[in-house]
Amino acid sequence: MIKIAITDDHPLLLEGLKNVLAQQDYLQVVGGYSDARSMLNELENKEVHILLLDINLPDANSIELIAPLRSKYPNMHIIILSVHNEYAVINSVLEEGAHGYIQKNASVEEILAGIESIISGKKFLCTQTKKIVESKTQHGLNSVPKLTRREKEILVEAAAGLTTIQIADKLFISPHTVESHRKNLIEKFKSSNLSSAIKLAIEYGLIRQITS
Repeated sequence: MIKIAITDDHPLLLEGLKNVLAQQDYLQVVGGYSDARSMLNELENKEVHILLLDINLPDANSIELIAPLRSKYPNMHIIILSVHNEYAVINSVLEEGAHGYIQKNASVEEILAGIESIISGKKFLCTQTKKIVESKTQHGLNSVPKLTRREKEILVEAAAGLTTIQIADKLFISPHTVESHRKNLIEKFKSSNLSSAIKLAIEYGLIRQITS
């Protein structure tokens, strides 16, 4: 019996997946979680063979969780289930050690095929993801930039419309330090300005969209 846990913050998708997978006599759904915190707490006391993991959770970006999860649970296989179809996101997930990547609009048959493939020791990309990987050009980012805590803070404040001086005052650092971080962020995202870097950071789920 293959034991599966699912982490996704969309209730309908979470319940739908649980119901579909529970109908397979060789699968047992042992957990369903809506955020990283509850997942991490529950995994401490459960045997899980396959973890279906959404990238953008309310309290975490799952790309940053993959390596720690692999280290702590070496026998658990991680399949990213996501709406992201950017090469940088897919490549980052694979570089961090995920065993598979499946788009959320994939068929049930493809999800089941992915589970079976990964349990047998192979990696798995759904058809749509495989096309994205194979058609990658030399342009754009190859992976999602890894940001420091301070860089994330500055991106969040800049996304809210704060100036360099305002960010410096709010974070209790010098304007020179803020400017230095801004330049580093522009370089990391290979963008022409910070606005473009902010847009990419939101697309990749590194920071949240600012809503009024």
